[in-house]
Amino acid sequence: MDDLETRELRYFVAVAEELHFGRAADRLGIAQPPLSRAIRRLEHRLGVPLLERTSRSARLTPAGEVLLSEGRAALAAVAAATRRTRRAGRPAPGLVLALKAGGDSGLLPAILGGYAAQPGSVPVELIFSIGERAAMVRDGRADLALLHHPQNDLTGLDSEPLHTERRVLALAGNHPLAARDSLTLADLAGLPVPRWPEAAIAAPGPPIAEVGELLQLIVLGRVVSLVTESAAARPHPGVAYRPVLDAPPTTLVLAWPANSRSRTVAAFVTAARTAAGEAGPVPVREP
Repeated sequence: MDDLETRELRYFVAVAEELHFGRAADRLGIAQPPLSRAIRRLEHRLGVPLLERTSRSARLTPAGEVLLSEGRAALAAVAAATRRTRRAGRPAPGLVLALKAGGDSGLLPAILGGYAAQPGSVPVELIFSIGERAAMVRDGRADLALLHHPQNDLTGLDSEPLHTERRVLALAGNHPLAARDSLTLADLAGLPVPRWPEAAIAAPGPPIAEVGELLQLIVLGRVVSLVTESAAARPHPGVAYRPVLDAPPTTLVLAWPANSRSRTVAAFVTAARTAAGEAGPVPVREP
């Protein structure tokens, strides 16, 4: 059997996500009859039904559910390969580092300085994001990202731990808990917490798009949030920070595509490791 083509996968994923041939055809910018024929040819080649069709809609079969999951991953991998190849072939090479504003534990100047001092270093572009750092590395928009473990999902990425530090609670200065010198996780039960876009475990609270939005919601008493101790070192009007004695620590990691063979990426990882070692570990107090 011939290998699947990206066009076939793109057609199928559109139909599987819309569960309607007409809407999928509109989304793809093609007519419905050739789309239907393409899906039937795909089913014939695979030897399994992918969709259960009715006059008004479609439903995925178990085989269709598998191909939807695998097809999305395959299309994402092709898109990432295309982006990385194009960027690698640019006349002026460079690295793209994705990070959250203030989310570098104070290491970024030393990392960038150490990397710039290496022979063959290239310019480093910084892209600030809360919600897409890991995704940007996976899909080829960025070469590396500063993330936090275990809060961020590192699936499909290799990583280097840089700094481990404890977390503290950020809350409104007039919040009743702000009168306490320290807290425990039990004290936070039932309090509204934000939903971070890239969190490995989703929270039920309001979604957060950027750091300024989070701080404003904290000042208004709409949410409380566990943040790194280094983030708490930058005071914000109306926000108080209190230690949470039994909160698990967080580790700042530098992440890059799994199995990367880029010498430029490897050089940057080495510079980050050296900078973190020279800075020394952030102490983590036991509860």
